[in-house]
Amino acid sequence: MARKKKGLPIHGWLVLDKPLGFSSTQLVGKARRILNAQKVGHGGTLDPLASGLLPLAFGEATKTVSYAMDGRKTYRFAVKWGEATTTEDREGDVIETSPVRPLKKDVLQMLTRFVGDVEQVPPRYSAIKVDGKRAYDLARDGDEEFELKSRIVRVDRFDLIEMRSDDVAEFEVDCGKGTYIRSLGRDLAKALGTCAHVIELRRTRVGPFTLEHAISLESLEEIGHSPAADELLLPVETALDDISALALSETEATRLRQGQVLSMITRHDLDRIGDLVNGAVFLATENGTPVALARFEKGEVRSVRVLNL
Repeated sequence: MARKKKGLPIHGWLVLDKPLGFSSTQLVGKARRILNAQKVGHGGTLDPLASGLLPLAFGEATKTVSYAMDGRKTYRFAVKWGEATTTEDREGDVIETSPVRPLKKDVLQMLTRFVGDVEQVPPRYSAIKVDGKRAYDLARDGDEEFELKSRIVRVDRFDLIEMRSDDVAEFEVDCGKGTYIRSLGRDLAKALGTCAHVIELRRTRVGPFTLEHAISLESLEEIGHSPAADELLLPVETALDDISALALSETEATRLRQGQVLSMITRHDLDRIGDLVNGAVFLATENGTPVALARFEKGEVRSVRVLNL
């Protein structure tokens, strides 16, 4: 006999405006308890020293988390010139200082070098694994020998918002998966002949999710188990805005849910498929309800992840 799951079968996305001082995992646990939900995940980690957008996936929405994490992200952050720290943010100890304070014109000119495909080395205090261990664990244990490999990340926009003072500058970045803002701040400062660390970091967009969708932790705690909590949930398919959708008949939807393969070779079928290319993953729906993430390949449709809604 299957063990009964604890909590309610809640499905959808809830977007939190994460406050400072909490880890992403802590907020997942809080949201699960507040809403008494069976299953909760998140769409992209934020460090305790960062605030902003933390999309939480409930129930069947957890099957779409990878699409949120792969989406473009926007960050607003500030750096303090002239001081480098062990963690490359304000949590670490100062390990280097510089009297150089870059001028606004020099910063603006240098930013163009950090747009496009950018090579960067992740911070030593990061979740990157080295020989099966997290880099931050190795760093905290005092291991000076390990090295992190550089990798290519995507930066679509890197704007200077303001030079708050000679010591502090504020920026906004649109970037892809795996981009470390602390590394951007470090590398920009180095290119300008100085050093720096991030003193503020706020995420304002993750894929289709923006701050307009977000609620505070306090608001979530106040709403709790009330009916209003259901109104805060965004549909499961919200994270799938960037992929195509295909409407199925009731019979087709039933077959796909059961793991059967759908043949799509008639002229009518090809008209429905439209611009789907071979190997494309899309959202299969029935009467507007998500059925599955499916793949079209060689004239056939197969389910990748069935959505039990």
